[in-house]
Amino acid sequence: MSPRRFSARRASTGLVAAVAALALAGCSQPSDDDPAASIVRTTTQIAGAGVVGIERDTTTACAERAPVDAALAAGSTHRVVHTKGESDVPSDPQRIVVLDSAALDAVCALGLWENVVGAATLDGESPQPGYLGTGVSEIPSVGSVDAPDVNRIAQADPDLILGSSPASDQLYGALSPIAPTVFVGSDPVYWKAQFLLAGNAMGRADAATAALEQYQQDAKQLGIDIDAAQTQASVVRFDADSMEVEGPATFAGQVLTDAGVRRPAYQNLDGVVTEPISEADIDQAEGDLIYAVLDGKDGTAHAEDVMSGEAWEDLEAARDKRVFAVEGDVWGGNGVVAARAMLTDLRNTLNGYVG
Repeated sequence: MSPRRFSARRASTGLVAAVAALALAGCSQPSDDDPAASIVRTTTQIAGAGVVGIERDTTTACAERAPVDAALAAGSTHRVVHTKGESDVPSDPQRIVVLDSAALDAVCALGLWENVVGAATLDGESPQPGYLGTGVSEIPSVGSVDAPDVNRIAQADPDLILGSSPASDQLYGALSPIAPTVFVGSDPVYWKAQFLLAGNAMGRADAATAALEQYQQDAKQLGIDIDAAQTQASVVRFDADSMEVEGPATFAGQVLTDAGVRRPAYQNLDGVVTEPISEADIDQAEGDLIYAVLDGKDGTAHAEDVMSGEAWEDLEAARDKRVFAVEGDVWGGNGVVAARAMLTDLRNTLNGYVG
């Protein structure tokens, strides 16, 4: 068995580092008559917001290896139409190079991550999103996501190169002579279609369809289990110097919809995916509860500053202790594995309170 099969509990590195630099607070015990006594309560807080996912279990994040489509003959190739053209790719690729975390999510979702011989890495303390597990983070690097190293990719001797969008105009032309190269698109509004295209590129269109259908069923059942339609969830993303409301078309917004979670009326954005808000308009962040999506250390610091202010503390969700800080890698993701991690977060928080 490859050492990369072993994974462990791992949290988003940026969030963990930010939490270490900020205040940690223990939670009080719920009273016997507390209606949320059965809900898992967070024990770590940032400016009163409960930190979600810090003990995320990633041991089963990646699926078991999916079978090759029955219609594809062993050892054959099949033509895949993608965003940069057409490519004849192996029906069962054995040596995959992945150019970004969204494509890596797709490989993980279909159980082919051990076939990845190289992956472009993220800036920061962790080379890959923590929600994919420690084994995935040990895949050899082929340079950064913003500037993949063509020579290192060639040295990895791939039989398939998979990515979302080229990091430069010249990249596709440089990679396609090395191995069949497929780009599936990077707009998270269309993440489901992109996952299906990635599955087709790996000879597993049927498995990708089945995985997406199973996710949809699980999301719907979760919504029933947690009575999701009774809650209006606000989603606010913080980066270094701005914050914005995430509408229903964002990745997080789509997963919430799939689970039947309602949104505040002013967050049902029409014609735009997100909407910037200022501290003067902080009431637009209001909801039955608020999910604060933290974009790295700088976003976490900005969120702490805003959420420590009087305007934020006056929000009903803040007064009710129903603000949760969630991982940007997960809630700002682009794939089935991230979507499933979001469902876990919803199960643990939608009817909960910060201790």
